[in-house]
Amino acid sequence: MRKWMPLLAVCLGTFMLLIDVTIVSVALPQMTDSLDASFSALQWVVDIYVLVLAALLMAIGSLSDLIGARRVYLVGLAVFAVASLACGLADSSGLLIAARGVQGLGAAAMFATNTALLAGNYQGKDRGLAFGLWGAVNGAAAAAGPILGGLLTEHLNWRWIFLVNLPVAAVALFVGAKYLAGSATRTDRRVDLPGTIGFTLVSTLLIFALIHAGEDGWGSNLTLMLFGGSALALVAFVLVERNKRDPMLDLALLRTPSFGGLMAGAVIFSAAAFANLVFVSVWAQSVLDYSPVKAGLILMPLSGMSFVAAGLAGRFLSSVAPQWPIGIGLLLIGLGTVMEMLVTGDSGWTALLPGMIVTGIGVGIASPTLASAALAAAPASRAGMAGGAANTFRQLGFAVGIPVVGAILSGVIAGKLDDSKLFADSDTAAELVTGGQASGVVAALPEQSRAAATTAVENAYAAGLDQVFLASGIAALAAGVLVLLLVRRSPEHPDVEAPEYDGKPSATAETSVRAG
Repeated sequence: MRKWMPLLAVCLGTFMLLIDVTIVSVALPQMTDSLDASFSALQWVVDIYVLVLAALLMAIGSLSDLIGARRVYLVGLAVFAVASLACGLADSSGLLIAARGVQGLGAAAMFATNTALLAGNYQGKDRGLAFGLWGAVNGAAAAAGPILGGLLTEHLNWRWIFLVNLPVAAVALFVGAKYLAGSATRTDRRVDLPGTIGFTLVSTLLIFALIHAGEDGWGSNLTLMLFGGSALALVAFVLVERNKRDPMLDLALLRTPSFGGLMAGAVIFSAAAFANLVFVSVWAQSVLDYSPVKAGLILMPLSGMSFVAAGLAGRFLSSVAPQWPIGIGLLLIGLGTVMEMLVTGDSGWTALLPGMIVTGIGVGIASPTLASAALAAAPASRAGMAGGAANTFRQLGFAVGIPVVGAILSGVIAGKLDDSKLFADSDTAAELVTGGQASGVVAALPEQSRAAATTAVENAYAAGLDQVFLASGIAALAAGVLVLLLVRRSPEHPDVEAPEYDGKPSATAETSVRAG
């Protein structure tokens, strides 16, 4: 048992950081009532965690090479625990968003060091078993998030989705401090601080712009200024990274067809498959009047099928060129999300079931191959950077997907509510309905109008979800075709093509994945 204590420490941290991506979605309606939070605030509660995780993942991976993965992981655990306590005690949406950002910092420290710690603490067959169990924990966290969130929210309250992390983190800290072996450090590493700041600015301003577009429209002055600021930050990021000897992300990698196609696929993969689930949960609770537990169970077919499909794909598709499982997986995600357009104002959750099953199969086929394909699409000297980039782009896809889905949904709902002529201010009503306050919107109307308003809200939310599913499906289908066209197998790399690379050779910026 002592031999497996390092694995326990790593798996506990991984389970917490991954479950906190999805556990929040089921609790959003209760958070809205408790904190009197706006729709944009709710989006930030979900988004800020993933944004910080994505923005800092590669930089913290480089930092761990300098000072040691064990130290970074344990500090990340402590930060995550303190931030979880702050989330649980927050008495306003602003404090909750700030605490979630700090929680994302701790999560990035843990996620960036997971595989390095497993590789450093296990060898031979034990290493293979350790990585297999760690991968199973990853899948279990994705499946358990909505269910655990529903149970805690329904039987305690929303604060416990964060407070439950405290005993888990305490055990992980104790076991990790006692049993985790230190990893080797390398003095030739440098943390790309300018690149990290630039990447964070690009992502943050873009998400600010998308959220504001959903509130005030795509053509408002502030929305355009935010998009412009994000574009300027992107230009600055590119100029900085081009001249760095050891950049956070070597931009020459993105000019290779295979790697560029894989990163585009990684972004769309997360955005199309998962971003809409946040609002499906809100729909189930606020429109269908389901309990938090039942709302969490609605998402189980997708996560369950992805878990099964991933196991079968690992067994039968390991020798297949990666463009096929990734491309076909994205096509199935696109088909599945389009199938979810069966939702109408009279629908129950079963209208989503066929589409969720197909989407789950696509997720299970594509997900395991993305990281390994990115590694093989880069030169050996950039393999660690490539693996970290794959994780970063996947998280970024979810972070960007949330406000895009929110903007589409709220826009359609506003239009439908305006057409009903039942609401004095359809835009405000749409924001409240989208954020999970449908019952309050209806209750504010005269009694004789409530039955018609309830029907209008049900039809509007269903119409909004249908447009979200359509947009997600089109994006996933396009990404699937792109991956099938661009990614190719190479004799040098049995997994994927490694095209001509024109970047400067330098030390590997190893992050969450180690090559060899």
